Amino acid sequence: MDDRALAGQLATEAGKLLLEIRATSGLSGKALGKEGDRRSDDFLLERLAAERPDDAVLSEESADDKSRLTAARVWIVDPVDGTREYGMAGHSDWAVHVALWSKTDGLIAGAVALPGLGITYVDDADPVTPTHGLAATARGDVPRVVVSGSRPPAFSQPVADAIGGEVLSMGSAGAKAMAVVRGEADAYVHSGGQYEWDSAAPVAVATAKGLWCGRIDGSPLVYNNDDTYLPDLVICRPELREAIIAVTSQG
Repeated sequence: MDDRALAGQLATEAGKLLLEIRATSGLSGKALGKEGDRRSDDFLLERLAAERPDDAVLSEESADDKSRLTAARVWIVDPVDGTREYGMAGHSDWAVHVALWSKTDGLIAGAVALPGLGITYVDDADPVTPTHGLAATARGDVPRVVVSGSRPPAFSQPVADAIGGEVLSMGSAGAKAMAVVRGEADAYVHSGGQYEWDSAAPVAVATAKGLWCGRIDGSPLVYNNDDTYLPDLVICRPELREAIIAVTSQG
């Protein structure tokens, strides 16, 4: 199985496991989130050890083995992206991220599973069939900027104003990024509180689908750093990049 197919399979299967835990554990809220994080992480690490034993792994839920810094290939995973939303009944805005980084080529594979919507996106150029996940009215012709519901950046409204649009909030980074991939939103902007595992898989998928991805100052996103803090992100339609970065680069 090639790397892209493996990323997609692992994200999908971890998502199914999380749905099962949600349905049968009797847990909710933080306790459910903690259980989901643990079991999804165990599943992903076990499968990667079996399928790609020579690769390193960087996971949000495991100790950071710094040997990854000299590894040729590193899997960057978030077992539950949007743990808070996962623990809340009725929410589908959470995800599973599986990405692969190469020392020579950067991100070379990625998958984002949205288990609550029953779909997994991978980093290929295939057209995306719209799958409506935004709890909002029909979009019409107004551009949409999706932001974190818990940590919206200060420039959220200025970005929306710059492209003549509106701001909508939703849960996980993966859910917001895939809303742009699906065409339900036109941009996703974020500042503060993210790490490499929050954006690696979404960026791999979004880039493959023709979107622009970068930091809020317009610089590239760089992965497998010693410090895994990667606090800001823009994913948008390419034609909106200049207008958005003109706002976000001001801080």
